[in-house]
Amino acid sequence: MSDLTRPFDFSHLSPADRIMLAEDLWDSVTAEQDAPPLTPAQKEELRSRLAAADRGEMTYSPWQEVKQRLTKPK
Repeated sequence: MSDLTRPFDFSHLSPADRIMLAEDLWDSVTAEQDAPPLTPAQKEELRSRLAAADRGEMTYSPWQEVKQRLTKPK
């Protein structure tokens, strides 16, 4: 088995170090990804929402409230 096909052994790292490594790995992948282009409808929706936010017409909810609404059984 070559070094490239063998699973990596991270057991010598602390949990915090493994989390940091996973975050760094994820960041390196996403940094290389180009976001797909927005459709004209998506661009217009973003413009509309930003304008509403600038006018103070938007309401916001704390993440915990959003999470409760999304995970609440129906």
